[in-house]
Amino acid sequence: MPPVLRVSGLTKSFVIHAQGGLALPVLRDVSLAVSPGECVALVGPSGAGKSTLLRCLYGNYRADAGSIRVRHRNDNIELAGAEPRVTLDVRRRTLGFVSQFLRVIPRVPAVDVVAEPALRLGATETEARRRAEFLLGVLGIPPRLWLLPPATFSGGEQQRVNIARSLIADYPILLLDEPTAALDAGNRDGVVELINQRRDAGAAIVGIFHDAAVRDAVATRILDVVPPGAQPPGAQSPGVQT
Repeated sequence: MPPVLRVSGLTKSFVIHAQGGLALPVLRDVSLAVSPGECVALVGPSGAGKSTLLRCLYGNYRADAGSIRVRHRNDNIELAGAEPRVTLDVRRRTLGFVSQFLRVIPRVPAVDVVAEPALRLGATETEARRRAEFLLGVLGIPPRLWLLPPATFSGGEQQRVNIARSLIADYPILLLDEPTAALDAGNRDGVVELINQRRDAGAAIVGIFHDAAVRDAVATRILDVVPPGAQPPGAQSPGVQT
């Protein structure tokens, strides 16, 4: 199947103003293409730019150069340099992101936090709540916690709420930044199963999985992200797919 996410020549530096405007290169000429049913795992040393790459794909960071094209509403949309309204619409309908942190309104119950993306896409309140409760149950969040705000939860519980919120909307493209980092073995296995279900249903996934067992269980391909400074002269792009 043709890719639904295609990245070419992606380059990103951060300017350190405290060092006189020094530009610190993080990504250089990274390319990848992901089709439905694939899970590409990003690997590389700490500081190689894996999380920066995910944030560029999601639009949290603006790339200095290169192209990020996604299949959105039956069209190919360029996200690099896109207007905020375009980026927000792509996030709302096409591009899901599981980060290591959950940002929520303090007093909103967990079940409503999870249900919100489905409501935004047109699900009825009954259907959105049913799906939210199902995902919370699968991920080991007991019913007694569903009406409590996630701000009161443990780190692992918050991460599972975050995962449920990102999986409820059946996004065609998923970006996963260490989705199992704060989880015990039992809950980790449940998340792996849900990720594989979404992949097998046709989602295109790009993720960071430091746990090798998790990576082996979900990934169909590996992308080596190499720091720009580690490249020898004349080397190929730091994004090397295997």
